[in-house]
Amino acid sequence: MRLLVTGGAGFIGSAVVRLAVSRGHFVINVDALTYAACLKNVECVARSALYAFEHVNILDRPELDRVFETYEPDAVMHLAAESHVDRSIDGPGTFVNTNILGTFSMLEAARSYWVRSGRPSDFRFHHISTDEVFGSLPADPGIKFTESSPYEPRSPYSASKAASDHLVRAWHETYGLPVLITNCSNNYGPFHFPEKLIPVVILRALAGESLPIYGDGSNVRDWLYVEDHADALLTVVGKGDVGSSYNIGGANERTNLELVRTLCAILDAKCPKASGSYANQIVFVTDRPGHDARYAIDASRIRTALDWEPSVTIEQGLEKTVQWYLDNEAWWRPLQARGETTRRLGIVA
Repeated sequence: MRLLVTGGAGFIGSAVVRLAVSRGHFVINVDALTYAACLKNVECVARSALYAFEHVNILDRPELDRVFETYEPDAVMHLAAESHVDRSIDGPGTFVNTNILGTFSMLEAARSYWVRSGRPSDFRFHHISTDEVFGSLPADPGIKFTESSPYEPRSPYSASKAASDHLVRAWHETYGLPVLITNCSNNYGPFHFPEKLIPVVILRALAGESLPIYGDGSNVRDWLYVEDHADALLTVVGKGDVGSSYNIGGANERTNLELVRTLCAILDAKCPKASGSYANQIVFVTDRPGHDARYAIDASRIRTALDWEPSVTIEQGLEKTVQWYLDNEAWWRPLQARGETTRRLGIVA
Protein backbone atom coordinates (compact mmCIF):
# COMPACT_ATOMS: atom_id res chain seq x y z
CA MET A 1 0.00 0.00 0.00
CA ARG A 2 0.88 3.67 -0.30
CA LEU A 3 0.41 4.93 3.25
CA LEU A 4 0.20 8.59 4.21
CA VAL A 5 1.24 8.66 7.88
CA THR A 6 0.75 11.88 9.82
CA GLY A 7 3.02 12.41 12.81
CA GLY A 8 5.51 9.89 11.47
CA ALA A 9 8.46 11.51 13.25
CA GLY A 10 6.80 11.04 16.64
CA PHE A 11 6.94 8.12 19.03
CA ILE A 12 4.14 5.86 17.76
CA GLY A 13 4.13 7.27 14.24
CA SER A 14 7.82 6.50 13.71
CA ALA A 15 7.27 2.91 14.85
CA VAL A 16 4.55 2.62 12.20
CA VAL A 17 6.81 4.16 9.55
CA ARG A 18 9.73 1.85 10.32
CA LEU A 19 7.57 -1.28 10.34
CA ALA A 20 5.56 -0.33 7.24
CA VAL A 21 8.70 0.32 5.16
CA SER A 22 10.23 -2.95 6.36
CA ARG A 23 7.11 -4.75 5.07
CA GLY A 24 7.33 -3.18 1.63
CA HIS A 25 4.74 -0.40 1.92
CA PHE A 26 5.50 3.03 0.46
CA VAL A 27 5.23 5.59 3.27
CA ILE A 28 4.68 9.34 3.03
CA ASN A 29 5.60 10.81 6.40
CA VAL A 30 3.75 14.10 6.99
CA ASP A 31 5.02 15.88 10.12
CA ALA A 32 5.21 19.48 11.33
CA LEU A 33 8.26 18.61 13.48
CA THR A 34 6.98 20.16 16.69
CA TYR A 35 8.84 19.70 19.99
CA ALA A 36 8.30 15.93 20.47
CA ALA A 37 9.14 14.99 16.87
CA CYS A 38 12.58 13.76 15.90
CA LEU A 39 13.71 12.74 12.43
CA LYS A 40 16.34 10.48 14.00
CA ASN A 41 13.37 8.23 14.86
CA VAL A 42 13.10 7.32 11.16
CA GLU A 43 16.75 7.65 10.21
CA CYS A 44 16.97 3.92 9.43
CA VAL A 45 14.46 4.29 6.54
CA ALA A 46 15.25 7.84 5.42
CA ARG A 47 17.19 6.71 2.36
CA SER A 48 14.75 4.00 1.34
CA ALA A 49 13.03 4.24 -2.03
CA LEU A 50 9.86 3.37 -0.10
CA TYR A 51 9.97 6.52 2.05
CA ALA A 52 9.16 10.19 1.50
CA PHE A 53 9.08 13.01 4.02
CA GLU A 54 6.88 16.10 3.82
CA HIS A 55 7.42 18.87 6.38
CA VAL A 56 3.76 19.91 6.53
CA ASN A 57 1.43 21.05 9.30
CA ILE A 58 -1.90 19.21 9.16
CA LEU A 59 -3.67 22.57 9.60
CA ASP A 60 -2.26 23.73 6.25
CA ARG A 61 -4.99 22.59 3.87
CA PRO A 62 -3.37 23.72 0.57
CA GLU A 63 -0.22 21.79 1.45
CA LEU A 64 -2.25 18.73 2.40
CA ASP A 65 -4.03 18.88 -0.96
CA ARG A 66 -0.65 19.02 -2.68
CA VAL A 67 0.59 15.98 -0.76
CA PHE A 68 -2.51 13.94 -1.64
CA GLU A 69 -2.25 14.86 -5.31
CA THR A 70 1.48 14.18 -5.45
CA TYR A 71 1.48 10.76 -3.82
CA GLU A 72 -2.08 9.39 -4.33
CA PRO A 73 -2.14 7.30 -1.13
CA ASP A 74 -4.23 4.17 -0.70
CA ALA A 75 -4.72 4.90 3.00
CA VAL A 76 -4.21 7.58 5.62
CA MET A 77 -2.93 6.66 9.07
CA HIS A 78 -3.60 9.75 11.15
CA LEU A 79 -1.36 9.80 14.23
CA ALA A 80 -0.37 13.48 14.40
CA ALA A 81 -1.53 14.80 17.77
CA GLU A 82 -0.56 16.58 20.94
CA SER A 83 -0.52 13.79 23.51
CA HIS A 84 0.88 14.79 26.91
CA VAL A 85 -1.91 15.17 29.49
CA ASP A 86 0.12 17.50 31.72
CA ARG A 87 0.78 19.85 28.78
CA SER A 88 -2.95 19.85 27.95
CA ILE A 89 -3.71 21.10 31.46
CA ASP A 90 -1.34 24.04 31.06
CA GLY A 91 -2.12 24.82 27.41
CA PRO A 92 -5.40 23.32 26.17
CA GLY A 93 -5.61 25.60 23.12
CA THR A 94 -2.79 23.79 21.32
CA PHE A 95 -4.61 20.49 21.83
CA VAL A 96 -7.86 21.90 20.43
CA ASN A 97 -6.04 23.25 17.38
CA THR A 98 -3.98 20.17 16.55
CA ASN A 99 -6.21 17.33 17.68
CA ILE A 100 -9.63 18.71 16.70
CA LEU A 101 -9.07 21.27 13.96
CA GLY A 102 -6.13 19.30 12.60
CA THR A 103 -8.26 16.16 12.32
CA PHE A 104 -11.00 18.19 10.61
CA SER A 105 -8.42 19.47 8.13
CA MET A 106 -7.17 15.93 7.46
CA LEU A 107 -10.69 14.58 7.01
CA GLU A 108 -11.58 17.28 4.51
CA ALA A 109 -8.36 16.86 2.55
CA ALA A 110 -8.84 13.09 2.47
CA ARG A 111 -12.51 13.39 1.49
CA SER A 112 -11.72 15.82 -1.32
CA TYR A 113 -9.02 13.49 -2.67
CA TRP A 114 -11.29 10.43 -2.29
CA VAL A 115 -14.12 12.12 -4.21
CA ARG A 116 -11.79 13.32 -6.99
CA SER A 117 -10.45 9.77 -7.27
CA GLY A 118 -13.92 8.35 -7.86
CA ARG A 119 -14.62 7.23 -4.28
CA PRO A 120 -12.51 4.04 -4.43
CA SER A 121 -13.90 1.39 -2.10
CA ASP A 122 -10.45 0.29 -0.96
CA PHE A 123 -9.39 3.73 0.32
CA ARG A 124 -9.08 3.99 4.11
CA PHE A 125 -8.84 6.83 6.64
CA HIS A 126 -7.47 5.26 9.81
CA HIS A 127 -7.70 7.50 12.88
CA ILE A 128 -5.45 6.50 15.79
CA SER A 129 -6.86 7.47 19.18
CA THR A 130 -6.59 6.60 22.87
CA ASP A 131 -8.44 4.71 25.59
CA GLU A 132 -8.45 7.92 27.63
CA VAL A 133 -11.57 9.05 25.74
CA PHE A 134 -13.53 6.53 27.84
CA GLY A 135 -12.63 8.14 31.17
CA SER A 136 -11.74 6.22 34.32
CA LEU A 137 -12.55 2.68 35.43
CA PRO A 138 -13.25 1.32 38.92
CA ALA A 139 -10.77 -1.07 40.53
CA ASP A 140 -12.84 -4.17 39.61
CA PRO A 141 -10.54 -6.19 37.27
CA GLY A 142 -13.58 -7.62 35.46
CA ILE A 143 -14.50 -4.20 34.07
CA LYS A 144 -12.60 -3.01 30.99
CA PHE A 145 -13.06 -0.57 28.15
CA THR A 146 -14.80 -2.05 25.10
CA GLU A 147 -15.51 -0.48 21.72
CA SER A 148 -19.02 0.36 22.97
CA SER A 149 -17.91 2.01 26.22
CA PRO A 150 -19.43 5.48 26.66
CA TYR A 151 -17.17 8.45 26.17
CA GLU A 152 -16.26 10.33 29.36
CA PRO A 153 -13.05 12.32 28.79
CA ARG A 154 -11.63 13.98 31.89
CA SER A 155 -8.66 16.04 30.66
CA PRO A 156 -8.25 18.58 27.86
CA TYR A 157 -6.14 16.00 26.02
CA SER A 158 -8.71 13.21 26.20
CA ALA A 159 -11.53 15.63 25.39
CA SER A 160 -9.71 16.73 22.24
CA LYS A 161 -9.18 13.12 21.18
CA ALA A 162 -12.82 12.28 21.91
CA ALA A 163 -13.91 15.17 19.71
CA SER A 164 -11.65 13.97 16.89
CA ASP A 165 -13.09 10.44 17.18
CA HIS A 166 -16.59 11.86 16.79
CA LEU A 167 -15.56 13.88 13.74
CA VAL A 168 -14.17 10.78 12.07
CA ARG A 169 -17.37 8.83 12.71
CA ALA A 170 -19.47 11.73 11.44
CA TRP A 171 -17.48 11.93 8.18
CA HIS A 172 -18.17 8.24 7.66
CA GLU A 173 -21.90 8.48 8.40
CA THR A 174 -22.48 11.76 6.58
CA TYR A 175 -20.13 11.58 3.61
CA GLY A 176 -19.42 7.85 3.35
CA LEU A 177 -15.67 8.29 3.86
CA PRO A 178 -14.23 4.80 4.55
CA VAL A 179 -12.85 5.14 8.06
CA LEU A 180 -11.34 3.02 10.81
CA ILE A 181 -10.75 4.04 14.43
CA THR A 182 -8.42 2.46 16.97
CA ASN A 183 -8.20 3.29 20.66
CA CYS A 184 -4.99 2.14 22.35
CA SER A 185 -3.72 1.79 25.89
CA ASN A 186 -0.52 3.43 27.19
CA ASN A 187 2.44 2.91 24.85
CA TYR A 188 6.08 2.50 25.81
CA GLY A 189 9.30 1.44 24.11
CA PRO A 190 12.16 2.81 21.98
CA PHE A 191 12.19 6.47 20.86
CA HIS A 192 9.71 7.56 23.56
CA PHE A 193 10.10 11.31 24.06
CA PRO A 194 11.51 11.82 27.57
CA GLU A 195 8.54 13.56 29.17
CA LYS A 196 6.38 10.47 29.79
CA LEU A 197 6.56 8.23 32.86
CA ILE A 198 8.76 5.35 31.67
CA PRO A 199 11.56 7.35 29.98
CA VAL A 200 11.43 9.92 32.79
CA VAL A 201 11.99 7.17 35.38
CA ILE A 202 14.82 5.53 33.41
CA LEU A 203 16.72 8.74 32.73
CA ARG A 204 16.20 10.31 36.16
CA ALA A 205 17.28 7.06 37.81
CA LEU A 206 20.49 6.97 35.79
CA ALA A 207 21.14 10.62 36.68
CA GLY A 208 20.73 9.91 40.41
CA GLU A 209 17.66 12.14 40.63
CA SER A 210 14.38 11.56 42.47
CA LEU A 211 11.75 9.40 40.77
CA PRO A 212 8.46 11.30 41.18
CA ILE A 213 5.23 9.29 41.42
CA TYR A 214 1.90 11.12 41.38
CA GLY A 215 -0.29 10.64 44.45
CA ASP A 216 0.21 7.25 46.10
CA GLY A 217 1.10 5.44 42.86
CA SER A 218 -2.08 3.38 42.81
CA ASN A 219 -3.31 4.58 39.40
CA VAL A 220 -3.48 1.63 36.99
CA ARG A 221 -2.56 1.59 33.30
CA ASP A 222 -2.58 -1.14 30.65
CA TRP A 223 0.83 -1.00 28.95
CA LEU A 224 1.36 -1.71 25.23
CA TYR A 225 4.81 -2.09 23.64
CA VAL A 226 4.99 0.44 20.81
CA GLU A 227 6.23 -2.01 18.19
CA ASP A 228 3.30 -4.31 19.00
CA HIS A 229 1.01 -1.31 18.57
CA ALA A 230 2.51 -0.53 15.16
CA ASP A 231 1.88 -4.14 14.11
CA ALA A 232 -1.73 -3.86 15.27
CA LEU A 233 -2.27 -0.61 13.38
CA LEU A 234 -0.99 -2.08 10.12
CA THR A 235 -3.23 -5.09 10.71
CA VAL A 236 -6.26 -2.83 11.14
CA VAL A 237 -5.57 -0.64 8.11
CA GLY A 238 -5.07 -3.75 5.99
CA LYS A 239 -7.88 -5.98 7.24
CA GLY A 240 -10.28 -3.94 9.40
CA ASP A 241 -13.96 -3.51 8.54
CA VAL A 242 -14.88 -0.05 7.28
CA GLY A 243 -16.71 1.99 9.91
CA SER A 244 -15.45 -0.19 12.76
CA SER A 245 -13.39 0.69 15.81
CA TYR A 246 -10.86 -1.58 17.49
CA ASN A 247 -9.42 -1.37 20.98
CA ILE A 248 -5.71 -2.22 21.16
CA GLY A 249 -4.25 -3.17 24.52
CA GLY A 250 -1.24 -4.99 25.90
CA ALA A 251 -3.11 -7.01 28.59
CA ASN A 252 -0.54 -5.68 31.04
CA GLU A 253 -2.22 -3.80 33.88
CA ARG A 254 0.16 -2.35 36.47
CA THR A 255 -0.08 0.37 39.09
CA ASN A 256 2.31 3.22 38.52
CA LEU A 257 4.20 2.22 41.65
CA GLU A 258 4.53 -1.40 40.49
CA LEU A 259 5.76 -0.19 37.11
CA VAL A 260 8.41 2.10 38.58
CA ARG A 261 9.64 -0.58 40.96
CA THR A 262 9.94 -3.02 38.04
CA LEU A 263 12.00 -0.45 36.10
CA CYS A 264 14.23 0.05 39.13
CA ALA A 265 14.80 -3.70 39.45
CA ILE A 266 15.75 -3.96 35.77
CA LEU A 267 18.19 -1.05 36.16
CA ASP A 268 19.61 -2.64 39.31
CA ALA A 269 20.45 -5.72 37.24
CA LYS A 270 21.69 -3.96 34.09
CA CYS A 271 23.44 -0.92 35.54
CA PRO A 272 23.85 -1.37 39.30
CA LYS A 273 24.53 1.60 41.56
CA ALA A 274 27.58 1.71 43.79
CA SER A 275 25.25 1.00 46.70
CA GLY A 276 21.54 0.47 47.23
CA SER A 277 18.70 0.23 44.73
CA TYR A 278 17.32 2.76 42.28
CA ALA A 279 14.00 2.24 44.11
CA ASN A 280 15.46 4.30 46.97
CA GLN A 281 15.08 7.34 44.71
CA ILE A 282 11.26 7.03 44.58
CA VAL A 283 9.35 10.02 45.96
CA PHE A 284 5.62 10.73 46.02
CA VAL A 285 4.47 14.11 44.70
CA THR A 286 1.20 16.03 44.46
CA ASP A 287 -1.21 14.19 42.18
CA ARG A 288 -2.20 15.37 38.70
CA PRO A 289 -5.58 17.20 38.67
CA GLY A 290 -8.35 14.81 37.60
CA HIS A 291 -5.95 11.86 37.44
CA ASP A 292 -7.90 8.87 36.07
CA ALA A 293 -7.78 5.94 38.47
CA ARG A 294 -7.58 3.02 36.02
CA TYR A 295 -7.46 2.18 32.32
CA ALA A 296 -7.88 -1.36 31.03
CA ILE A 297 -8.56 -2.55 27.48
CA ASP A 298 -10.75 -5.41 26.36
CA ALA A 299 -8.99 -6.27 23.09
CA SER A 300 -11.13 -9.29 22.23
CA ARG A 301 -12.49 -7.74 19.01
CA ILE A 302 -9.12 -7.26 17.34
CA ARG A 303 -7.98 -10.65 18.64
CA THR A 304 -10.94 -12.61 17.28
CA ALA A 305 -11.75 -10.59 14.15
CA LEU A 306 -8.23 -9.79 12.95
CA ASP A 307 -6.17 -12.47 14.71
CA TRP A 308 -3.91 -9.97 16.47
CA GLU A 309 -2.43 -10.05 19.95
CA PRO A 310 0.67 -8.55 21.57
CA SER A 311 3.96 -10.38 21.22
CA VAL A 312 5.69 -9.34 24.46
CA THR A 313 4.80 -9.25 28.15
CA ILE A 314 5.31 -6.10 30.16
CA GLU A 315 8.43 -7.59 31.76
CA GLN A 316 9.94 -8.42 28.36
CA GLY A 317 9.00 -5.06 26.90
CA LEU A 318 10.37 -3.07 29.84
CA GLU A 319 13.67 -4.94 29.71
CA LYS A 320 13.97 -4.20 25.98
CA THR A 321 13.08 -0.56 26.63
CA VAL A 322 15.60 -0.06 29.42
CA GLN A 323 18.33 -1.64 27.30
CA TRP A 324 17.43 0.65 24.38
CA TYR A 325 17.85 3.76 26.53
CA LEU A 326 21.14 2.45 27.91
CA ASP A 327 22.38 1.89 24.35
CA ASN A 328 21.08 5.15 22.83
CA GLU A 329 22.29 8.06 24.93
CA ALA A 330 23.17 9.84 21.69
CA TRP A 331 19.43 9.96 20.91
CA TRP A 332 18.01 11.11 24.24
CA ARG A 333 20.75 13.41 25.50
CA PRO A 334 20.12 16.14 22.85
CA LEU A 335 16.37 15.98 23.53
CA GLN A 336 16.99 16.53 27.23
CA ALA A 337 19.27 19.45 26.39
CA ARG A 338 16.36 21.28 24.76
CA GLY A 339 14.95 21.86 28.25
CA GLU A 340 11.49 20.55 27.31
CA THR A 341 11.49 17.77 29.91
CA THR A 342 12.95 19.31 33.05
CA ARG A 343 9.98 21.22 34.48
CA ARG A 344 6.86 19.59 35.84
CA LEU A 345 3.70 20.62 33.99
CA GLY A 346 -0.01 20.31 34.69
CA ILE A 347 -0.19 21.78 38.17
CA VAL A 348 -3.36 23.82 38.66
CA ALA A 349 -2.97 26.65 41.19
